[in-house]
Amino acid sequence: MNRSILVVAMIDSIHTARWIEQITHQGWKVYIFPSIRGVKAHQKLENAIIIQSKLFGLAQYLFEKFNFKSGVKLISWLERHHEKKHPTNQLKNLIKTIKKLHPDIIHSMEIQAAGYLTLEAKNAFDSHFPTWIVTNWGSDIFLFGRLQTHKKKIREVLTKCDYYSCECQRDINLAHTFGFRGRTLPVFPNTGGFNLQELELLRQNKTSTRHLIMLKGYQNWAGRALVGLRALERCIDLLGGYEICIYSAPPDVVLAAELFSEKNGIPTRIIPLETSHKDMLILHAQARISIGLSISDAISTSFLEAMVMGSFPIQSCTACVNEWIEHSVSGMIVPPEDPDVIEMSIRIALTDDNLVDQAAELNWNIAKKRLDGDMIKDMTLNIYNTILNNENP
Repeated sequence: MNRSILVVAMIDSIHTARWIEQITHQGWKVYIFPSIRGVKAHQKLENAIIIQSKLFGLAQYLFEKFNFKSGVKLISWLERHHEKKHPTNQLKNLIKTIKKLHPDIIHSMEIQAAGYLTLEAKNAFDSHFPTWIVTNWGSDIFLFGRLQTHKKKIREVLTKCDYYSCECQRDINLAHTFGFRGRTLPVFPNTGGFNLQELELLRQNKTSTRHLIMLKGYQNWAGRALVGLRALERCIDLLGGYEICIYSAPPDVVLAAELFSEKNGIPTRIIPLETSHKDMLILHAQARISIGLSISDAISTSFLEAMVMGSFPIQSCTACVNEWIEHSVSGMIVPPEDPDVIEMSIRIALTDDNLVDQAAELNWNIAKKRLDGDMIKDMTLNIYNTILNNENP
């Protein structure tokens, strides 16, 4: 019997692409309905079946060629639409898609765009609605659940869906406070795992011998890269011989980095947005420290990359990292907007060779238990198989 899954998601997102990679060619038909209009699909989705909602009626086709385009900022979408319903034609197209495909499962990946849209479709549906999985990405509840304009909508999504998945135990607890009473799926990263055998060959050099510092460049509604740069400037007496690599950097962070280097004589390198995932992992494998700061996240992918590649993570306390590392043992858990605390964490990581070397071993052992790509792929497939067979995952 042909079984089908309709994924409602941001088609320009690498997170969507990595999830879909795990479930294609597994005996199901997997369709993707864009949760945000007007964006091109990520290049990794070029062979996926994407519902093109611009066309009259329902059309589905294979995307053959797309140019990579950076993701739409979720906050700008929210600013435009948080008090509005989704465009009527988009909602109608989703309803028509569901009625034509009769999917066994609808999977909303992320709440504020995909979850809200699917909720409206379910509320407007005039017949049986398929089994509905809601996946919480990053800040979907942890941040937006504290905002008055979102509380009611999040509660309605969570009380009407059948299954809920997320990356943190923290977010399971939060879902229950919002009224979720369905079945909770296993907790693991939304972006899948890593080929640990391949990556082990890239992380051979000891962490204490490395002279690179990685800084996540997000500076926006959640990211706090400039706080990290300020903390690094306070450690200038320890940075001789180091290079600072900044990735995912917007123009204001690029400007700040150039001024930092001009003033302090410490080289900074801006990593291009089109850099491959493997090359990013290689950079983490060359880094002594990887810094990621934001006021809200689930488990940050860059944090996991640092763990796997032996770089000592300094990560904000808003990203579930307490479920992965122990503070001052296998990493540093810091407030995202306190340069004093971040400075002290950087100083310790730069001067304590035993700490960073032992942390690398501890984190590698955690990665082998929790981040193996084949294991997470099996867990992902098992979720759909058990739901399709009406079993309890």
